[in-house]
Amino acid sequence: MPIELKPFSWERMIQAVEKVQERTLRAARAMEAADIPYAVAGGNAVAAWVARVDRAAVRNTQDVDILIRRSDFEAAKEALESRGFVYQLIFGVDCFLDRPDGSPRDAVHILFAGEKVKQDDLLPNAEITEREPAEQYDILQLESLVRMKLNSHRLKDRVHLLDLIAIGLVDETWLPKFPQQLADRLKHLIDNPDG
Repeated sequence: MPIELKPFSWERMIQAVEKVQERTLRAARAMEAADIPYAVAGGNAVAAWVARVDRAAVRNTQDVDILIRRSDFEAAKEALESRGFVYQLIFGVDCFLDRPDGSPRDAVHILFAGEKVKQDDLLPNAEITEREPAEQYDILQLESLVRMKLNSHRLKDRVHLLDLIAIGLVDETWLPKFPQQLADRLKHLIDNPDG
């Protein structure tokens, strides 16, 4: 099936970014209204940290990752569904789509605090206590975010880490903070900033 190309449009690009912001805020408000501890994680957390140093270096991310405790999942599901999100389990990931036919690429993805995402991950996710309040939502602390990105180590995680390195938020002084295998991954990125 051929791809349908729409006209070039600044408005469509701006709307894409605004939609992510709206989705993040709606999910955060749902958690807060239900009194559920949470933290924005993933690429949007990286973008928020990067924006504190250099907004021109911010990279947009489509999906929204929210870290919660597994024991809060049912309450979170109810809270998110009350805000119009539609729950689906997609490839083992708990997702909340904007609508029944929505794309998992632009959904809210749930991460569970203190649990491994994949069995072969070196470390579990951050704990829910590893967060701090930001202007509009709670966000994962930087060290915890870096640890999760090093642990996951997919291409997009490495790109996010390179963004943090490029603006000086992460450097060689961070190496002792992590187990050796994660420190080695970070050292490789620091030594090879062009990927």
